[in-house]
Amino acid sequence: MTRTAARYLYLTRHGEASPDESELTDAGRRQAALLGQRLRGVPLTAIHHGPLARAEQTARLIEDQLDGVPRRRTEAAGDYVPYLPAREELPPEAADTWAGFLGGFTAEEREQGPGLAAAALAEFTGPVAGDAPRHELVVTHNFLAGWLLRDALAAPRWRWLGVNHANAALTVIRYAPDRPPAVLLFNDTGHLPAELRWTGFPRELHV
Repeated sequence: MTRTAARYLYLTRHGEASPDESELTDAGRRQAALLGQRLRGVPLTAIHHGPLARAEQTARLIEDQLDGVPRRRTEAAGDYVPYLPAREELPPEAADTWAGFLGGFTAEEREQGPGLAAAALAEFTGPVAGDAPRHELVVTHNFLAGWLLRDALAAPRWRWLGVNHANAALTVIRYAPDRPPAVLLFNDTGHLPAELRWTGFPRELHV
């Protein structure tokens, strides 16, 4: 019988990016460094990040604050549409808005996203083989953060829509053997000063 242990998935969105999203802003770099400092006490075994510059730069700045944690680039941690719901799946009050939003993506984006989303679930979720718990960080984007949270809560597949993750905030999900996933933290910005919180979050949702 194969033994399994708990996986702790530490999930963050990249730091604040420039308007063209080609690099982090000064605020984004500060956010990433502060998140790295917060994670110093965590026994991370890997930092996974998507291929885009803003995610890679964030991962590098986090890595700089840690001691010997390997960093790995993977397409599964990238920025893509994870699932395209049929209109009848959406709540009526939001169907027009979300259908219009999803219609703005290219045919290629709409085709590639679900495969990458399935790869992310296979790569980042569920208990791990062996006796020792595993702690991993994924530096990604808003859509995948919503997709992984939705999966942990066994919500409908369309429910990645409407989930917002602040830049460099921390979400932690525990996948233990023989029990459902547990969301231990969501959108935690306790490591950031007030002026660095809420970036990447719709202004109408600030509290």
